[in-house]
Amino acid sequence: MFFDLLISTEFPLLLGEASGGIFTYFANSNLAGKIIVLILGLISIVAWTVMVGKFIELTKLDNLNKTFERRLSKESTILQGGVKVLAGVPFGQLYKDALQAFHYADQPTSTAAAGRDTENLRVSQMENAIQRAVANSARYYESRMVPLASIVTGAPFLGLLGTVWGVMDAFGSVALSANVTLQMLAPGVSGALLTTVAGLVVAIPSVFGYNLLLGKNRAMITDLENFASHLADRIELEYQQQHGEDL
Repeated sequence: MFFDLLISTEFPLLLGEASGGIFTYFANSNLAGKIIVLILGLISIVAWTVMVGKFIELTKLDNLNKTFERRLSKESTILQGGVKVLAGVPFGQLYKDALQAFHYADQPTSTAAAGRDTENLRVSQMENAIQRAVANSARYYESRMVPLASIVTGAPFLGLLGTVWGVMDAFGSVALSANVTLQMLAPGVSGALLTTVAGLVVAIPSVFGYNLLLGKNRAMITDLENFASHLADRIELEYQQQHGEDL
């Protein structure tokens, strides 16, 4: 009985079928409130587009990275760069940059001391290239996160601005009236409060989406750093085995 009463009374209000409702509240808003609600609607579309698109992108990159890592682990040697690198794979680009930097100083040497210097230079260049590749990939992972963070923090304040502005207009419109009643204030106040609701409706899903993406970003960056460390160790070890001397 209670739920039947709740449905019969609340649903018409939400749909604007009674004296209140979202559409009625929107109609009672002042011009600034209506503009803010429309802006928040556009921001909501942007937020959902970023969240869904970024999640799909990160999931795809994570799968590509894991596939490349499995393929690389099956190779008996990686020092000669025989592993095919597909475009758009962060692990693959890191591997490619590391080998290019390692072989950059590959020059014939006449003495053991000179050979030792060349080996140290190879290792140093490889480590620097790996650090740059990790930094570039991490920045790519985090792309479009700043606009989403701005939406999370800015949407409630934008809604609050519309509410304060609407309440100010509502009270200002009846300031000169001799007899002020609740019926005179209620439409303007309800319309003003709609902007706060709109701001929260935009911000709340964005908070959960942002935190989900942030956690996935951090996990993928950790995987990237671990792969980079493992790759550097494997390249150095293979070089030692091929030349029969310690670096």
